[in-house]
Amino acid sequence: MHLHYVDFFQETDGMAALLEQMDAHGIGHVMISGVPVAKKWHENEPRRPRYYAGDDASVYWYSATDNIVAHALEQLDAQQRQRFHPFLSGFNPNDKNADVHVRRMLEMYPGMWQGLGEVFTRHDDLTALTNGDTPRANGEAMERIYFLAAEHDLPVLIHSNITSKRERNPLYLPELEESLRDHPQVRFIWAHAGTSMEIHRHQDKLEFLFDEVERMLGLYPNLYIDLSWTMREPYLLDAKGEPDPQWLQLVERFPDRFMIGSDVVGRFRNLGEQMRSFDVFLDALPEAVAHKVASTNFLDILPKQKAAQDD
Repeated sequence: MHLHYVDFFQETDGMAALLEQMDAHGIGHVMISGVPVAKKWHENEPRRPRYYAGDDASVYWYSATDNIVAHALEQLDAQQRQRFHPFLSGFNPNDKNADVHVRRMLEMYPGMWQGLGEVFTRHDDLTALTNGDTPRANGEAMERIYFLAAEHDLPVLIHSNITSKRERNPLYLPELEESLRDHPQVRFIWAHAGTSMEIHRHQDKLEFLFDEVERMLGLYPNLYIDLSWTMREPYLLDAKGEPDPQWLQLVERFPDRFMIGSDVVGRFRNLGEQMRSFDVFLDALPEAVAHKVASTNFLDILPKQKAAQDD
């Protein structure tokens, strides 16, 4: 339930490569989005960076990312398109005009968009490189996005780090929690449960994460957890690659609230490998729960009108 069709330069291996990986590895459905920022190749840099963190040049909000995704989907036949669930992401979460832009995109591509995101708010080094102020999940611009999401029955995939690289406490969690509390009608998918690879480079494991996720799931029925790659290790699987009993029990306690994704960005060669790496954890769950986490939980939170059409 988490795949970016393009990378931070808005480039992609293309739909044929993506479909090939999906067919080869039993991936039936994909949430697909662009990347809401683009990396600048600075005038003073002799070599083009390979990733957003490749040098100190900034990244900037890039709304055309959604048009790239829409164009790719429009080239597919009807049967192929049924496998893709596109989310709108190309807007600045600090701009109170963002909801106007999203409405415009919904009108330009009627019936296409099934969710919003991945919205980049707190995102460690990526935030530091992004032009403008630091986005917050509970900012005024995002408030307007949530009202629009509720109006159109659209889930919101949001990246909101639970903490900074060095603070060993849930420093930024109140920003997301306030949004969950104030917008109970909006289905929030929390990307990576607030973790990131950059956080893990400084803190091997967030010892408070489990307790906070457990607490939040108990308080907010509109919260869903994306278990993309930074959650796989060191949380779902331990240092020996074995499933963590604590996380298994939590998923069984809330079987409708977890979903897996790849979070690949524009390059699909390793997509099957990324998704198969969850098999150890899924195999340790009861079969019915594993099926929900691997597939139906994501499909079930899509807009009701879209779900009815698919049926």
